[in-house]
Amino acid sequence: MSRISKDEVKHVAHLARLSINEEEADTFTKQLDDIITYAEQLNELDTEGVEPTTHVLDLQNVMRKDEPKQWISKEDALKNAPDQQDGQFKVPSILE
Repeated sequence: MSRISKDEVKHVAHLARLSINEEEADTFTKQLDDIITYAEQLNELDTEGVEPTTHVLDLQNVMRKDEPKQWISKEDALKNAPDQQDGQFKVPSILE
């Protein structure tokens, strides 16, 4: 017994704005049914006492510390600006 119909596959393809033919619809129906069957097998596992995780590996943030540094001055930054006003970059308005 299929857990997903060909019509449902076509509907999802339509929502995703994908154009699929009958052969592809048949293929995707079989593939999605296999995926759903596998997911149902996973639901049979006893997960009592298993802590939820977002990733199987213990990931660490590898970014540097955010420390203030002396960078370019405001005057130097504005020196090459095509247009500026009151110490700020002036850009064309995008809202009416």
